Amino acid sequence: MKKSHDPFKEFPQDQVRSAIRSGIVQAKEQLDTPIVRKNNGKRKVLYALCSAAAVFGILVGSSYYSPALASSLSQIPIIGSIFGNSDLISLQQAQKHGLTKEIGETQTVNGISVTLNEILYDQNNITIGLFIESEKELGEFYFGAGMDYTINGKFPSRSSGSYGEDILSATTLTAIQEINVTEEMPDKFELGLMLHGNNGETWYFSTSVEKITDIHKIPVQHVQTVDGVNLTVTEISLSETGVSIAYESSEEETDFQLSRGGNIEFLVVDQDGNEITGRSGGARGELVKDRILFKSSKQFDPIDSTVTELTITPYVVIPSEGGGVEFDENGNEIELEFKGNSIQPVEFESFKVKIPQ
Repeated sequence: MKKSHDPFKEFPQDQVRSAIRSGIVQAKEQLDTPIVRKNNGKRKVLYALCSAAAVFGILVGSSYYSPALASSLSQIPIIGSIFGNSDLISLQQAQKHGLTKEIGETQTVNGISVTLNEILYDQNNITIGLFIESEKELGEFYFGAGMDYTINGKFPSRSSGSYGEDILSATTLTAIQEINVTEEMPDKFELGLMLHGNNGETWYFSTSVEKITDIHKIPVQHVQTVDGVNLTVTEISLSETGVSIAYESSEEETDFQLSRGGNIEFLVVDQDGNEITGRSGGARGELVKDRILFKSSKQFDPIDSTVTELTITPYVVIPSEGGGVEFDENGNEIELEFKGNSIQPVEFESFKVKIPQ
């Protein structure tokens, strides 16, 4: 439901911030191994070495400065709904149908005021809109790659998403951050948010978030095995904010740089041949014995009641650039060379899914 939030009457800021800081300290103590983020061009790859030697985790996220997010921010006025004025259809629909949670809390640190404008929690993402004003000029990438977050006071074991800014002036900007939904996220929880500035500032926010309820799931369980890549499309979910296609893949491979399951995308058209625009979506993967297993949920614009059938064609995107870093058991950093030009294409077959009316 759409709610307004009065931080002075409803929000115990001092108590919550103290609790968040305690939660952050506890969460950091729980992290036995570091996670390294390294941005290489359009693709950000995160690696984490787990305590069990047999399991190695990887996360393929969206780009740091997503073109979709950048274009969505270009028409946002200084006052009003960031989502409602976005170029992203999913956010427009969410605001139109009252699915966003309006916050409006502002915190000022070192002359920089950050306003948590609104939040949307749907089947794909937790999307956060920010409005930022500064007394002095802000440099490029002043807030890095966006917010860190906690789930009920604990850092998630894996996360992915994207962050984009629109510079309205030298001292004013808006930002949209997307956090891809994972299995760790219950339908309702306390979301802690931490934004870090280039001069050591930190802005803390905390708010309860609840997933929108009108989500229709269509079981699919479509299975294909092509050139050693096992693909299972498990379900499609529909809501006012968009369509998502959930899939799992596995491949007999031990090198994440050569694996193809994390690079699977889908071409989706309706019964009249109209393409449903895709919006990305990260992939979470891990190495188990001699196989790499991936899970992902790819995002698309919403469809209307005239759509009765979707034709879905999986395909593999061959990256043109990439790379990354990992830690060995002694904590030493190891550069990973880009091997995308060695990835072999995969020709999957199309399949159809009926949309219940």
